[in-house]
Amino acid sequence: MQMEARVGMAVDGGGVRKLVQPPPKQIGTVSQLLAGGVAGAFSKTCTAPLARLTILFQIQGMHSNVAALRKVSIWNEASRIIHEEGFRAFWKGNLVTIAHRLPYSSVNFYSYEHYKKLLKMVPRLQSHRDNVSADLCVHFVGGGMAGITAATSTYPLDLVRTRLAAQTNFTYYRGIWHALHTISKEEGIFGLYKGLGTTLLTVGPSIAISFSVYETLRSYWQSNRSDDSPVVISLACGSLSGIASSTATFPLDLVRRRKQLEGAGGRARVYTTGLYGVFRHIIRTEGFRGLYRGILPEYYKVVPGVGICFMTYETLKMLLADIATG
Repeated sequence: MQMEARVGMAVDGGGVRKLVQPPPKQIGTVSQLLAGGVAGAFSKTCTAPLARLTILFQIQGMHSNVAALRKVSIWNEASRIIHEEGFRAFWKGNLVTIAHRLPYSSVNFYSYEHYKKLLKMVPRLQSHRDNVSADLCVHFVGGGMAGITAATSTYPLDLVRTRLAAQTNFTYYRGIWHALHTISKEEGIFGLYKGLGTTLLTVGPSIAISFSVYETLRSYWQSNRSDDSPVVISLACGSLSGIASSTATFPLDLVRRRKQLEGAGGRARVYTTGLYGVFRHIIRTEGFRGLYRGILPEYYKVVPGVGICFMTYETLKMLLADIATG
């Protein structure tokens, strides 16, 4: 997410002159991919315990009755993991998370930068390049397209990550390669893309909201408080963008997790209808609140997680740019 040159105003002997701040140093493709990949993997590792709790909460309604669900809390679930699986179980599936996040975040950030450049070349948007609405459109559409590109290219690893994290006492998948092989064998090659449609419906808007809110907040912050630390700005704006995107798309994310776990470990299918039918089933059996099951650990995860991701990405970009020009 590169910032264009900013124009400021200064008074010089009673007159007003423009101060144009130079744009940030550019980095190459490899450096950009590296910055995005490391940022994603680092933020996911930092928030892995909360990410696992979110997944476990999201899937509880698939095989639990309503009475049992009322007794569940974040503290109880965290205590159960520690007593039954050990403290390290909070990072169960984190290896595949890193294996997924490195290419996912690399593609996500890299494609976003390029989609943004392409969109700015569209004649209608080019003629309104200084317009706030046009900028917001570029960030929103570019972010959505980047999210869809990244999610599609790395989806099998996302599916495996979900299934490994969802395992509790019984271990059906012994690792990344065993999971990929088992799913392909038992569910066919298309089993590796189970829930992809719902994922794209979730990831597209989620990344679009995240990037557009982040860029808008950061641009506003920097224009009003230009002396503030870029690291602090990225962390704060990234956290707020994560809250916005998670709140807007959480029900779809919950449904995609459940679709990913359909038939996992030889279990019977729970949902036999399409996306609309799954929503109806959840609302009928768990109530409207069931669509937001796990939203609290999601918030606890996303506030530091997205903030850390954007902060790490921006910091690495600056460091790599300095190394390249040093």
